[in-house]
Amino acid sequence: MDVRTGRSGGELDGFRVGYVPAGVGDLVTDFATEWDDVRFVSRVWERETGEGARVDLRVHVLRGGRLATLADLRAFLADYHERDADDPTLTEFRHGDSAGLIGPAEAFWLVEPGVAVDVVATPDAVDAEELAAVARTVSPVAG
Repeated sequence: MDVRTGRSGGELDGFRVGYVPAGVGDLVTDFATEWDDVRFVSRVWERETGEGARVDLRVHVLRGGRLATLADLRAFLADYHERDADDPTLTEFRHGDSAGLIGPAEAFWLVEPGVAVDVVATPDAVDAEELAAVARTVSPVAG
């Protein structure tokens, strides 16, 4: 675990979320869904505000045959998040042996063909450095 102050995010669909920043809300919800032939298992951390609940952090484990390469994953997530696939804020990063992309509010990587992880943060709750720290601690559960 990172030396920062935080907590474990527990296990999610075969992955361990090793670090959640201390400032992230304590309301935690898991859900599963499918979109365009890709299954999502997600954990969301949120907080109560004067206007209602606000999402601080999301971790999605994605599974689907169409996620064969990092380029496939990038295109899929661009459609899913309704953004430009050529988002210039995304830069390459390594997650262990896996290639991924990271930006100010999102980090994603292909674990293996058909399996990916997407970490999305609200920038005023989790800055880019903390996002990278969360992403680095998401790992497959040894089984």
